[in-house]
Amino acid sequence: MQSTSTPHYHDKPSAFDTPPHATVAPLRLHRLGRRLVTHLVRQALLATALAAPLVAQAALPEAIQTALSRADLSAADISIVITPVGDKNASHLPAPIKVIDSQHPAEHPNNAASYQSALVTIEKRTIQKHERQLHAYTDDPSTYQSLESIPTLPSEAKWPNAKMQTSQDSSTDDSSVNDGAGVEQKSTAHTTTKISFSPLLSHQAQVARTPASTMKLVPSFIALDTLGADFVWHTRVYHTGVIIGERLYGDLVLQGSGDPKMTHERLQQLLYHVQASGIRHIDGDIIVDSAVFDKVGKDPAAFDNAPLRPYNASPDGFLVNFSTVGIKSYPLDTDRARLTYTPQLADYQLPTTIATRSASCGQARYSLAPVWQASQLVFHQNLPNSCQEHAFYVAYPDAKDFAARVIKAKWQALGNTLTGDVLSRETPYNASSHKQPKTGLRALPMSPLPQVSYPSLNLAQQIHDINHFSNNVMTEQVALSIAAYAPPSDTKTTAADTATPTQTAVSKPKGQEKAGGNKTSLYQFGKPATTNYPVALQTINQWWQHHLDTPAPYLTNGSGLCRDCTITAANLNELLIYAYDHPSFDAYVNSLGIAGVSGTISAHSDRLPESAAIGRAWIKTGTLNNVTSMAGYVKGLSGQDYVVVGIINSEQTLNAYTARPVLDAMLDWTAQH
Repeated sequence: MQSTSTPHYHDKPSAFDTPPHATVAPLRLHRLGRRLVTHLVRQALLATALAAPLVAQAALPEAIQTALSRADLSAADISIVITPVGDKNASHLPAPIKVIDSQHPAEHPNNAASYQSALVTIEKRTIQKHERQLHAYTDDPSTYQSLESIPTLPSEAKWPNAKMQTSQDSSTDDSSVNDGAGVEQKSTAHTTTKISFSPLLSHQAQVARTPASTMKLVPSFIALDTLGADFVWHTRVYHTGVIIGERLYGDLVLQGSGDPKMTHERLQQLLYHVQASGIRHIDGDIIVDSAVFDKVGKDPAAFDNAPLRPYNASPDGFLVNFSTVGIKSYPLDTDRARLTYTPQLADYQLPTTIATRSASCGQARYSLAPVWQASQLVFHQNLPNSCQEHAFYVAYPDAKDFAARVIKAKWQALGNTLTGDVLSRETPYNASSHKQPKTGLRALPMSPLPQVSYPSLNLAQQIHDINHFSNNVMTEQVALSIAAYAPPSDTKTTAADTATPTQTAVSKPKGQEKAGGNKTSLYQFGKPATTNYPVALQTINQWWQHHLDTPAPYLTNGSGLCRDCTITAANLNELLIYAYDHPSFDAYVNSLGIAGVSGTISAHSDRLPESAAIGRAWIKTGTLNNVTSMAGYVKGLSGQDYVVVGIINSEQTLNAYTARPVLDAMLDWTAQH
């Protein structure tokens, strides 16, 4: 297949073609001036791509072409854009990480200079040991790490987030250096900002492809831009009736905020704060209000007929623990194992022991054939005895029922009592909707102020989980939250603008003003706007149209867990360039996995042990059947920073993992520049 775009690439830093004259401006440009320059850069990049001559497709770099051949792929299957960004004397990227084979520098004379620099070092065997232990312990390392809130590596918390620059990376031996875009600059004491007009490599940049999880880069950055890295979700707790002593004569109302990471531990903290505020016993119900998201539930089997996998969980206005139960097995004897569950589910039977059989552990979730029945979990197979102490995760099919059962179990575990039940609804609290009308003290209206206001982890922390561990349901929570919380502007679409009459009725049900006296309570006025998928996706689309120049990508959700979602390499390239100079760039780039070190790109060094990109590339990966992708940032050995995007789609039967070495070669080739 012939492409309409011509690739541009250079095998060596010294062979750069000279682009149109670049504008070199002082680092301390006035903010308005910088915005103008950034806009001109985007326009120039777009013009360069659109003006590419209609000629036959030239050869890709030899390393990438060889990798394509080994994967039985052709140049028509891949889109690549690699673009220099910034100034090598003022890199925005974190310090590179040097992965070594030993703690003794003397054993590595070729790397001696590295030990004199500010490079962070980590032993390769430390990474490998951590990965082996993690994979041996659980079927779902990413789910485990995201739920358990543990660092990817024991030392990761100590890695500096500051933009450290080593002498190796910030300069060369020559006083005259090539800046990565064909503009030769003399080394001076003054820091400059380099404007890059030409990509180092551009191949089929305008071809719309299925991106898989690299699509997460879109809502995660737009959230940082519109909400800010320090943004937090507030789950607020109100009550009706009156509190006498430690007893509430009325209903406790939990107003969901769309918090992407209300783990079971954090839910327990929320309920503990309620207890500490003076409520131990509830003569009424606990009402869960998840109305911030309207009709966002989905069939967990719809995408790939794997409803038990946590990545298929539905978003919800009050999402608890990703609607996922962690199950751990402990050998009791030769024939049995003990099972424990986190979190516990109220009024639901979970087997505590299971017979074992002689078999390899494999995927325990599948080998046990679990089924969520109406009132109990049933395993249709015995546990393989080789699993030993093992953890696996099973998604519950109904987010609202799951939240209600976990809340009730946690409330009772704290020693509290509840005479009624836990009711999870997608509508605001309405006393008249109760089967039994409230009378006496219980009929008193909603409390004017929340009893408890519980903040989430901030957005930067949530974005880390999203991009580092490729958490689908968290991404969807964030994508929906953009529409619910973004400040009003001409790019903002509210739910009321696009709501059908039915949706409007959900947002403001009849009689709400009468029920609970909400006119005098922050329960009504302090709540976020109700939103849904159409509104959220339109808000993302409008942001793109107002800030970037390429045509907006097509999303049906924010996570990339979709076959009909499409994006071009030029789209991601422009977004990543825009993000590079953004005030929240640190939060964005530090959310990405580090090639050969952490996240979903940690196996890069296993596939390409001598890669120059190890410890020098911050990457989001994407994987579906017939789809593999990578996008992010690479610090070249010259000190130049690059935006790198690669997307492979193949109509032939393709194991995406066989295609990943092609993109590994792309990272390595980029890092060598």
